[in-house]
Amino acid sequence: MTERAISRFPVPALDELPDDIREVIEGVQQKSGFIPNVFLALAHRPAEFRAFFAAHDALMDSSEGLTKAEREMIVVATSAVNDCLYCVIAHGAILRIRAKDPLIADQLAANPFKADLDERQRNIVEFALRMVDDSASITDADLDVMRTKGFTDDEIWDIGAITAFFAMSNRLANLTSMRPNDEFYAMAR
Repeated sequence: MTERAISRFPVPALDELPDDIREVIEGVQQKSGFIPNVFLALAHRPAEFRAFFAAHDALMDSSEGLTKAEREMIVVATSAVNDCLYCVIAHGAILRIRAKDPLIADQLAANPFKADLDERQRNIVEFALRMVDDSASITDADLDVMRTKGFTDDEIWDIGAITAFFAMSNRLANLTSMRPNDEFYAMAR
């Protein structure tokens, strides 16, 4: 197999990185068995790397409100609409693991309206997709509808914040032509 670039921009060698960033990347490698390309691609700009992963971790690693699988559902469904190959593949793998479901990521990426979701998950995904398509039209009444469906203000915020964060992430991944690691494709199948 021909080695393909993981980014259109320079990818620094691990030994060239600031200690804190190198330690983060080595920790991820130790945990997962490989280095996800997003870490290497974004290491090109250390200050932005730090800010990106601080925001990512605050949104995606919370154990309050939305489950980790629900958070990943938002990423996969919205990244598909945003045509982000990297995030659909990488977060699809994480979703399959967190949901313990080998089909859900493909269903959400191909057609979220036909995915096997329960009512709560469907409400989350539909609200996130509305954020992608027309966030400017969201009103207080829309938030009230989500509250009547059982969502807290923090959960509604998280749906919106995850959608917004990954809109930025999707665009960065597309700008860089970030290549998903081959390892992601087979995970949790």
